[in-house]
Amino acid sequence: MEVAEKSPFLTELAPAPRVLFDLLDERGDLPRFHVRDEAGAWQPILWRDFTAEVRRVAVALQALDLASEARAAIFAPNRITWLSAAYGIQAAGGAMVPVYPASTAEQAGYVIGHSEAQIVFVDTPALIARLVAALPHLSRVRRFVLLDPATPASAAAALGEDRVIAWADLMALGEAHDRDGAFERRLDGIDLDDVGLMLYTSGTSGPPKGVPLTHRNVASNGRDWLENNDNLLPGPAGPEDVDLLWLPFSHIYGFGEASLGNTLGFQSYLCEPAEVLGLMPVVRPTIFMSVPAYWEKLSGLAAGDADKLRELTGGRIRFCLSGGAGLKREVKEAFLAAGMLIIEGYGLTEASPTLTMNKRDHFRFDTVGLPFPSVELRLAEDGEIQARGPNVFGGYHNDAEATKSAFTEDGWLKTGDLGRFTDDGFLQIIGRKKEILVTAGGKNVPPANIEQRFADDPLIAHVVVYGDGQKYLVAGVWPEEHAAVALLAARGVAPEGPEADAVLRDELAARVAAVNAELASYETIKKFAVFRGRPLTVDGGHLTTTLKLRRHKIAEAFGAELDALYAV
Repeated sequence: MEVAEKSPFLTELAPAPRVLFDLLDERGDLPRFHVRDEAGAWQPILWRDFTAEVRRVAVALQALDLASEARAAIFAPNRITWLSAAYGIQAAGGAMVPVYPASTAEQAGYVIGHSEAQIVFVDTPALIARLVAALPHLSRVRRFVLLDPATPASAAAALGEDRVIAWADLMALGEAHDRDGAFERRLDGIDLDDVGLMLYTSGTSGPPKGVPLTHRNVASNGRDWLENNDNLLPGPAGPEDVDLLWLPFSHIYGFGEASLGNTLGFQSYLCEPAEVLGLMPVVRPTIFMSVPAYWEKLSGLAAGDADKLRELTGGRIRFCLSGGAGLKREVKEAFLAAGMLIIEGYGLTEASPTLTMNKRDHFRFDTVGLPFPSVELRLAEDGEIQARGPNVFGGYHNDAEATKSAFTEDGWLKTGDLGRFTDDGFLQIIGRKKEILVTAGGKNVPPANIEQRFADDPLIAHVVVYGDGQKYLVAGVWPEEHAAVALLAARGVAPEGPEADAVLRDELAARVAAVNAELASYETIKKFAVFRGRPLTVDGGHLTTTLKLRRHKIAEAFGAELDALYAV
């Protein structure tokens, strides 16, 4: 892709907000975003106005004494103000901590508390209520900023009136203190090795881990992205290009898409996940980034008709990116037949995030591409993919033990994924060493965190969560036989037969529902199969000698029945 000669971003590294201000003179009166008003009409947001809002946030945070690398969290759905807050935090020298909007009160409280966030930007009454429920974990928070200008401070009074500040008041604070070049000095003074972003990623067990990323980590990965894909788009990328931006900003994929738009200068139409496919033939994007579930849906709707697929996507797409999980080859083939090449890559949060990517003129659908220019990859003896480069993080926040286990003794990041290289140097992912499920929606879910919630239930011997690459999670449930018989006897039901199966299933369904109520929506078990009389055993290869689950063996033995849950 061609980038304007003035842009330094193919050669120089810089913090993410820098591009907004360095290119403001040439882009100021062009639209950067489009959002819908109450009547449903699209309204442009100019670069000049968006950048001014970012500046006011940054100056206000300076006035509130946000120190260099101090954390400020954002707990909200996608909004323009979400991005203004994010880049404002970074422009003030702080570290931005996104919190997934789907997080429960417990999860949000943990991330905000563990990150030691001093400022929290929040939106919607539901999320404010979760913060109220999490208040015992939020003692370090000095200010809660209400992102929605229409939200009265009284709506969040339970957070502490002395700690709540409305968006309009934050903007006024920023305007009042914007003098004497203080903003420019702070922005210019940001060191590339300062932490500018801290994301929380799911571990295989226990609470999520904080991943601090420096401006150098993220900027070097961004430069690799542009240099590696300098011909990814046929023709230059710029203000005539349009994307539909629906990916969550709280995930590095969605935030990265917004930041890419800032660098290349294209226009982004903000929309909700449920409406994006219907908007494609209306907005007619030239750029579309998605998780596999949406590409699969479009392919299914087209039913093999290339003309229909072009109609469904608006007929103008010239760059497609799929990320978050692997995409079925037949879907990629269907889009290619319609003249649209879906590019895939591979990475993880700890790598800022991309390690490999296919290219428009050099790709293989059976791989996740070639290593980025500044990335080194190698395979361990067991096939684990290991990486190093300027994009790789330095270690987890306040977790020396997890940091030590994340790296080899000679300093390579252990990805937890198993791979192999083709003869021509492309990387293929062949399995997971770490126990993380990645749904078709791109959500990373550690199954052990869900399964352990059933550990104290006397009726349940084992629960195994299943659904890697699927749209939602299902589970296998193995009842504890003695407890099952006792339960049935108490209900006056014979221990065997259809009535016993129905009673036992209803009881297990209630217990699954109770656990689901404690989980974020993407973590919930949507369906389950009961495997009574077919226990998981060490002799059967399902359990280790220390009684840990051997997932690949369980999938071999019970996978067909678990897969069948997706067909009903």
